[in-house]
Amino acid sequence: MYIDFLIKTFKENKRKTAIIFKENEYSYEWLLDNYNRWTRYINKKSIERNSVVALKADFNPDAICLLLALIENSCILVPISSVVKNLQKYLDIAEVNYFVNLNNEEPILKNINIKVKHKLLLELIKNRKNPGLILFSSGTTGEPKAALHDIVSLLQKFKVKRKTLRTITFLLFDHIGGFNTLFYILSNAGTIATLQDRSPEETCKIIAKHKVELLPTSPTFLNMILFSRAYQKYDISCLKLITYGTEPMPETTLKELNRILPNVKLKQTYGLSELGIMRSKSEKSDSLWVKVGGEDYKTKIIDGKLWIKAKTAMLGYLNAPSPFTKDGWFNTGDKVEVKGEYIKFLGRESEIINVGGQKVYPTEVESVLLEIDGVKDVIVHGEKNQLMGEIVVANVKVNKRNNNKKYISLMKKYCRGKLEKYKIPIKINLTQKDLNSLRFKRIR
Repeated sequence: MYIDFLIKTFKENKRKTAIIFKENEYSYEWLLDNYNRWTRYINKKSIERNSVVALKADFNPDAICLLLALIENSCILVPISSVVKNLQKYLDIAEVNYFVNLNNEEPILKNINIKVKHKLLLELIKNRKNPGLILFSSGTTGEPKAALHDIVSLLQKFKVKRKTLRTITFLLFDHIGGFNTLFYILSNAGTIATLQDRSPEETCKIIAKHKVELLPTSPTFLNMILFSRAYQKYDISCLKLITYGTEPMPETTLKELNRILPNVKLKQTYGLSELGIMRSKSEKSDSLWVKVGGEDYKTKIIDGKLWIKAKTAMLGYLNAPSPFTKDGWFNTGDKVEVKGEYIKFLGRESEIINVGGQKVYPTEVESVLLEIDGVKDVIVHGEKNQLMGEIVVANVKVNKRNNNKKYISLMKKYCRGKLEKYKIPIKINLTQKDLNSLRFKRIR
């Protein structure tokens, strides 16, 4: 009923490779057979329709088949990746009935049976009677928010056939980007290559070995690939497209990617857990200007901030007030510049640093610091100051050789030739530790 269009695609492409997992290839026929096997498992274990089911797994063939079977059973899915900490908090917020762990040799099913009380869950279960999806924000700036979606509206766009490329699953399916990638590839009979280790080395190795054509990832991870030089160890000439999103792209990183991968198209994507993934078109591979929208989305700019109205919008948060206006508009909090039909993302409004009334966008300062030889990664943020309101602070990842005061002086001198005085970091903290989250986003 809900995934008939997928089942039809599977039947029409039985011999095609659907998933590459741990060096093994799984066909669409295998997916179809195991989807039916997991459907029988759900019936055998008496998982009722419209149950809230947490699924702890990363991209593996069985997890994908079980996910599809749960959707067809009208269940409300709570994808949980192996990197999640404080699992019980997630289960409580989502009011989970069943918990399935597929990260072991045998599936582990637990009847959690938390009573469903939230009015949005009850609306989906009793009135709409549709399957749902609960996605948690990364929680890097506070309590993770639980966004509840009606899966029927999310799946609608995948019924339109489009071209597909052999794709690596960098973003996990507990992320709106990972969920979008999975269903886009499956609905167009494409091939997914999975990663066991999301490191630059392993990613480039898998790209080369399995002739991957599309890498969807984050600017932070692309910067890690550049610094590691993993692209020099493997032949990744098969790559046709890199899509990047989830955070602003430093201009320095984008320029360097274009220099070393001149035959690869770079495309900026945009999406939010609350709204889904929008269609996008970059002005050029080396440009940060992008069009966003599509048939399911309306956009407007108010006071330099992007507002969106989406048919695929969530029903609401399970643990926070509704962020929508009465007529359905959502303030993304993203500050943008406008050039005709194109916009350029400057950063989150909450991340802007106010230095004596002057606005500083962290990405601009980060981009300059990343130009300096020896800088592996950098995160810029504001710090309260009695005189100036805020000052600019930079946390910089360097190797052991550059972990000294002399290197800090060199960085400040470089910035003086590139940035206005108020944008130059007053404090520079050197570290050899990673600055990114487990989702490969900068932690400010």
